[in-house]
Amino acid sequence: MRAAIYGAGSLGTILGAFISKSGTEIDLINRNQAHVQALRQNGAKVCGTLNFTQKVNAFTPDQMEGKYDIIILLTKQQFNEQVVTFLKDYLEDDGVIVTLQNGLPEYKIAQIVGEERVLGCTVAWGATMQEPGVCELTSEPDSLTFSLGSISKTRNAHFEEVKALLEKMGPVEVDENFIGSRWSKLLINSAFSGMSTVLGSTFGEAASDKASRKIVQAIIKECIDVCSAAGIRIEPVQGKDIVKLLDYHGPVKKAISFAIIPLAIKKHALLKASMLQDIEHGKKTEIDAINGVVCEYGRKYKVPTPCNDKVVEIVHKIENGELKAEFGNLRLF
Repeated sequence: MRAAIYGAGSLGTILGAFISKSGTEIDLINRNQAHVQALRQNGAKVCGTLNFTQKVNAFTPDQMEGKYDIIILLTKQQFNEQVVTFLKDYLEDDGVIVTLQNGLPEYKIAQIVGEERVLGCTVAWGATMQEPGVCELTSEPDSLTFSLGSISKTRNAHFEEVKALLEKMGPVEVDENFIGSRWSKLLINSAFSGMSTVLGSTFGEAASDKASRKIVQAIIKECIDVCSAAGIRIEPVQGKDIVKLLDYHGPVKKAISFAIIPLAIKKHALLKASMLQDIEHGKKTEIDAINGVVCEYGRKYKVPTPCNDKVVEIVHKIENGELKAEFGNLRLF
């Protein structure tokens, strides 16, 4: 079996380091030549809540050879059509692309390679690249979990092999209601990645400031209401029922939900959104594939999403240089 992680940035490098540490061979592929060179020379250096260095196989896309049974995809979604079309030629006939991307990317990938050759995976942990070859794990070691599923009724032949690969790092929950799991992660990303990017902050800072937390709470509520209207059952995250904990229909439950939010994100308080990292590097973000999806479903099912709409608007203005990522943006809500 040949496996690769395509788009091995912070998340992919750490996942690849764990898999390689277990003695399983996997190729880490990234367009960033400085990062690939550092990985080859010094190994993958993991710091933060865990610290270790691991020798890994690292390549740039032009150095890829042969075909893979499993390709784990971690590039930005806005390039999926181009990237997946490229990867199709490097995929075995029964091979599978496993997307660890945010949002709901499975359907568009399936249009290129077929539903039965796509698996979706949500991750419950975060990371930041500090410098080429050095990635910081920003979530606690007991929160390194995955949720694996499919949009196809036919399970891919490599499903169990994919599960075993991910288990080299942490527990894998096989989810029959995978779209519900996708929305669990989308809810978290919309609330915390969205606000982290708007405010130029960590998840913990977005949750601890009371003015910011009001917006975080409103974003969560909009996600829950959209899913309710769409008939989507949001799955628990790491055993915690998000809807039961954070949904509300009156002032008492709303106050309880408000108090719970900093506790709910405590293990990921140091996490800085990948979108904010993109902003810092002068890149476009995936905001349309995160908060933008909530807005899209809101329009479809006639559920107002004013706070998600505003996050999308602000982040695009930050991308265009009209605003800075800072706490002062709270005045715009």
